[in-house]
This record gives sequence, C-alpha cells and structure tokens, in this order.
Amino acid sequence: MDMNQLYSDIILEHNQNQMNKRALDKFTLQEHGHNPSCGDDITLQADIEGGIVKDAAYTGHGCAISQASADMMIDLIKGKSVKEALRLVDLFLDMIKREVTDDDELEDLEDAISLKNISNMPARVKCAVLAWHTLKEALSGDKEASNQ
Repeated sequence: MDMNQLYSDIILEHNQNQMNKRALDKFTLQEHGHNPSCGDDITLQADIEGGIVKDAAYTGHGCAISQASADMMIDLIKGKSVKEALRLVDLFLDMIKREVTDDDELEDLEDAISLKNISNMPARVKCAVLAWHTLKEALSGDKEASNQ
C-alpha cells in the first residue's frame, strides 16, 4: 500500500469516528472556530485540570478534512499538559506551512502527520488547520491554562 492511500485511509477513519464529536458535560474551556471560505464550523471544548487536558471534544460540521483533523488533534492532546498541547499545535501548523519537514520530528503528531501533504492543496489548508487554530486561540486566551 502506498503512503498516499494509507494517509487517505487514516483521514477517512478519523472523519467517520464519532467518539470525539460530542459536547462535554464538564468543560473549563470553549472556543468557536469558523472557516467562512467553505463553511466549516466547530466548537471545541476542553476540560483542563492542573494544567492537563483531561478531556476534549468538538461539535459542528464541515468537510472530511476539517472533521478528521479535529478528531486527530483531540486524540493527540488528551492527557497532555497545556504546554505540550500548544507545542503540538505549533508543530502541526509548522508542518502545514512546510517549515518542519523531518518525519522523525513530525512523529510526535501521530495520525495528524497524514495531513502533511495538504499544503499541496491550498484550498484545503484552512480546513485542516481550523481545529488547531481554534485550540491555540482557546489555550492562549485562557490565562489560567497558559500559565500551567
């Protein structure tokens, strides 16, 4: 199986996964993200305790890439410190901008590395980064979380 097919399968799998697509009963952080160019729309919620992302989820609608990217991101940040979550967001965004291309370094992104070549499709970049920008905005705006 070639890597493009493998990455396509990973994206489809995450798009179809509904475990992270839900509203949280308990959350300490909520942020809305919207991509007006295509209509992708998400609300991201996270439960942060003691500087750790205990749980996270999203609701909303959008294309397969935006939904898969949100799911991958949530899988990646659960159980991580806020500081580590922000590092992973920056790493993902740098990957999309082709500022980081070393696969060894990108391994920290786990399944999200499957979106590496999305930069070859400029119209889809905003879809892939919506959840990540939304999380960064939420964590950066939350003084308590960002100080931990």
